[in-house]
Amino acid sequence: MYNSWLQNNYGHWVTPFWGPLPVFVGLILVAAVVWTLVWKGMALWQAARRGEKIWFVVLLVINTLGVLEILYLYVFSKKSESVEKV
Repeated sequence: MYNSWLQNNYGHWVTPFWGPLPVFVGLILVAAVVWTLVWKGMALWQAARRGEKIWFVVLLVINTLGVLEILYLYVFSKKSESVEKV
């Protein structure tokens, strides 16, 4: 009834699309958000622990779906020196 009311009063273009596409797009969006939050959290944590303020701000502001965060963690951040055992 609601769809026919929309079509009769506003035209066919207003009718909502209830097919599988919105569900798929929603799942992709949720996966991208979770992926980004995990990598951003790890990179921000490491930048904060190392006292790298510029990297912290850059990682916080720029959103690259985790690409910059992964590069920071594995390429740009220096490996911590191993602790010598006595």
